[in-house]
Amino acid sequence: MSVEEKIKTLGLSIPQAPKPVAAYIPAVKTGDYIYTSGQLPLVEGELKYKGKLGRDLSVEEGYEAAKICALNCLGIIKSMVESLDDIEKIVKLTGFVNSSEGFTEQPKVINGASLLLAQIFGDKGTHARSAVGVSELPLGAAVEVEIIVKVK
Repeated sequence: MSVEEKIKTLGLSIPQAPKPVAAYIPAVKTGDYIYTSGQLPLVEGELKYKGKLGRDLSVEEGYEAAKICALNCLGIIKSMVESLDDIEKIVKLTGFVNSSEGFTEQPKVINGASLLLAQIFGDKGTHARSAVGVSELPLGAAVEVEIIVKVK
């Protein structure tokens, strides 16, 4: 089963690569690696999850936001390769969580992205990771995710 077929069986789809919201490019390919820029939980150009975790949003909402961010990263990667089947390994994921004071469950939030990638890619989807709490994110987004992948 192809990666995209697997994603469809999960009831999900890969979006078109989101347009940058500032002065940067969505990703850089160097050698066998693609580094995505940080992606927000944008769905069809609209910010779906906005606010601070632990104040405005629950861990469950943050988890869903992280999944959307991961799918947006995959959309960018798809625009740079022939197929998502060209991904050999998800190498590293960094997740930023817009956190209220005292909120310490960033790892549970970023699990939304990590577990989705493992579900889609199996062992190739397991990765090194950082889950970081921050005081603000662009556009007031709840979560931002960036990934590094090795491709064929």
